[in-house]
Amino acid sequence: MGPTPLTQVIQVPLRQLAGGGLPFLLRLQTLENAMSDKPRISHNYGTIDKEYGMFLATRTPEEDGPLYMVNLMKYHEVAQYSEDGVVDHAISGREADDRYNPASVLNKIGATIVFAGDVTSNNVGDEDWDRIAIVRYATRKSFIEMQSRKDFGDKHVHKAAGMLRTTLVCCRPEDESLDSRNRPTPLELRTVAMIVRQTPDRAGAFAALPGAINFSAEGTIIGDGRKWDTVQFVPVNSEAEVAELAASLDYCKPGESYVMGLQVVLDSITLP
Repeated sequence: MGPTPLTQVIQVPLRQLAGGGLPFLLRLQTLENAMSDKPRISHNYGTIDKEYGMFLATRTPEEDGPLYMVNLMKYHEVAQYSEDGVVDHAISGREADDRYNPASVLNKIGATIVFAGDVTSNNVGDEDWDRIAIVRYATRKSFIEMQSRKDFGDKHVHKAAGMLRTTLVCCRPEDESLDSRNRPTPLELRTVAMIVRQTPDRAGAFAALPGAINFSAEGTIIGDGRKWDTVQFVPVNSEAEVAELAASLDYCKPGESYVMGLQVVLDSITLP
């Protein structure tokens, strides 16, 4: 049996349909095309939160604005392509993700990769991760509409093959000046600690790490069903400092937190 269409999964109030008119119906169709499990962007690397997807797709221009998609990525050891002929020899999941690189598509829709780095230590958490990337989208709607672009679909086959699992946390920064920062340029490797938490006290989480760059999660569009609340970055000088920081955060427990060390190569988040 195939996947249930999104319009059957989410019950939309009739008054919302009536009040939204054609623009709402177009957004609904865009969402169903983009977030269904049908090709062109079929995958097995995470579960879509379709209710939150509906929220993203139905924002009015007045309600919409920049959104940061924080990607936590774990790769297959060997990429799992579902069709023959896509690659002429076996490649790793990381190599498949490198082939996916959606920068050209992101440029076309006004989105920017603002942060990227490899995970060098998984200090707290019930799972390990390989790479982190953050994309700043000009609007929530542009993220949804990208899913149905042919050029994105053509690239996505590599992500689907390379990714064992991913969590995509959709955030707004505490410091809104980040919205206007320029596209980062490649830099020498630097070390940053990353903390992802489930917490009912976001203000308390931010206060507990003075000097951190803080993000509040609006939703988790793809993952394992858990919803995350905060994402924080702390520049440090070494992996030893990451380990010390992780040991000091006794409120960060596996299953409800991740603390990781990153070697960062792109960064307009933590640099002044």
